[in-house]
Amino acid sequence: MNNGIEIRNGQALIGNVSVSELARRCHTPLYIYDQTALEDRMKEFIDNFQSEKFNTSVLYASKAFSCIAMYKLCAHYGLGLDVVSGGELYTAYKAGFDLSKVYFHGNNKSVWELEMALKLGVGTIVVDNLMEAELLASLKQKPEYESCRIKTVLRINPGIDAHTHKYIQTAYIDSKFGISILKMDEIAQVVSVLQAAPGISFDGFHAHIGSQIFEKDAFMAEITKVCQFARDFEDAFGLVTRTLDFGGGFGVWYTDADQPVSIAEICQDIVHQSELEKERLNLSLETICIEPGRSIVAEAGYQLYEIGFLKETQNRKYIFIDGGMTDNIRPALYQADYSFDVATNMDSEKSETVTIAGKCCESGDLLGENILLQPCKSGDLLLVHSTGAYGYSMASNYNKLPFAGVVFVKDGQIFWAIKPQSFDELIERETVVLEEVQ
Repeated sequence: MNNGIEIRNGQALIGNVSVSELARRCHTPLYIYDQTALEDRMKEFIDNFQSEKFNTSVLYASKAFSCIAMYKLCAHYGLGLDVVSGGELYTAYKAGFDLSKVYFHGNNKSVWELEMALKLGVGTIVVDNLMEAELLASLKQKPEYESCRIKTVLRINPGIDAHTHKYIQTAYIDSKFGISILKMDEIAQVVSVLQAAPGISFDGFHAHIGSQIFEKDAFMAEITKVCQFARDFEDAFGLVTRTLDFGGGFGVWYTDADQPVSIAEICQDIVHQSELEKERLNLSLETICIEPGRSIVAEAGYQLYEIGFLKETQNRKYIFIDGGMTDNIRPALYQADYSFDVATNMDSEKSETVTIAGKCCESGDLLGENILLQPCKSGDLLLVHSTGAYGYSMASNYNKLPFAGVVFVKDGQIFWAIKPQSFDELIERETVVLEEVQ
């Protein structure tokens, strides 16, 4: 079980707040973050990702979960940001985040997104392909952007096979992300376009091999391969690599089948391997980066539902909850597994095998099948562990269900991070009478 949970009188407490109190005051479905757990993970990354041989930077991967409160927490603990859209960038801007510490990713950035990055003073753009490099160079020629100074790194594809679901592998040979390291001439062409543009500096390379990876060897292989590529590229074209960004993808606990490497161990091993490669290859390396997202927020987050109707079919016992695939699409999208508890009956033995079904009008709206659970009744509360990553980020209004709220809890206090969506807010952008587009 996730060790952030306390049990008192048969009931789960998060951040010293009972689930009944959370449900009473904030209603369900509800996303819950243990703020102390978030802070501890941030500090652990910062404290262990340190080197005397080059600068280090921990960039929070926003796509796992982003909001103004989360960005303010990242700023407080000294993290940079990895953003992948104009929306994430705008949220960082409204949070007052230092945008010079932002790395802007994406395989198909629009003109307006790149212009926004230039206007707001984003520190680094992670270029994905030749067309993007040419677009960025052309935008820099506009008078309003001539004075802008921006760093770039190029996303490369090292071809490392990460043993994870195919939807979250990102470095196989035909991935939509980056340019294969086998295409060195194309990479050199991209770099030359960036180098030729006034106000744009080329700093180095970015790679990311996938998500939910438990094998340390995969990350060590990535570092060795990317560093060797940097050496070969410098030898071939005379261009120095100052920055290497090794991405993220560190595995987390969802069920007892998961055995993640500790944050301290993976950070220290990445630093050590990078130091060895810098010395072995005589690299002019000044900065290395990592991009943890899931590994910061997943285990610090929970979802709370109220159990509604119960139903038995010939082969299954269903328990229905007041949310579903709208607030957690991962089980339907790529068969993600979770751990569950009847949060109002924590002292009982898990003795019933159930299927947990959401309320959406889809047969595939199942959060878990053949789950061993404590006995429950209508009105009990169901707690889902390790839902802090990609729950709210991937939420939808399917079936016209409003977005659930998000709270941070700490030392017995509850704070709204994102308030729940009302029915009026659900339809506020709809027109009563069709309006002609001007």
